[in-house]
Amino acid sequence: SVDTIVLAALGGADDLADRLTVTAADVADPSDAEIVFAHVFDEDEYETARSRLNLAADAEVIPTTIAERKATVRDLGDALAGLGLDARADGRLSDGASRGQRLVELADEIDADMIVLGGAAGKALFGSTTREVLLGSPCPVTFVRAA
Repeated sequence: SVDTIVLAALGGADDLADRLTVTAADVADPSDAEIVFAHVFDEDEYETARSRLNLAADAEVIPTTIAERKATVRDLGDALAGLGLDARADGRLSDGASRGQRLVELADEIDADMIVLGGAAGKALFGSTTREVLLGSPCPVTFVRAA
């Protein structure tokens, strides 16, 4: 049975969030699986997002807190909650590793049963993050192509 699904959007068309929501819901609903929204920040993206929160310079903020405030994560969470599904965010810093490596590490750490990954693809070519996840994942991966 599927108990935990990692969900990651790697960019793409505006309809990608809707397509990811439908795909994750189709898999999660029958087994009442938990969905974990994964977002990996590089250092610049993290610092930019952190500064937008107008926090004190010495305030302790973890990447998950910032991931929870991203519009994409909130929108996906709202859509899944509307379907009665459990979801939470998990933010990570890349810390010199690639986004793909960090997504694979997350899936391994939480003993994920599946990764649902969305992004752009062209003529049988995936981006480097998608390739890394497909080749390194400890569990099955479903790729949702942006239209």
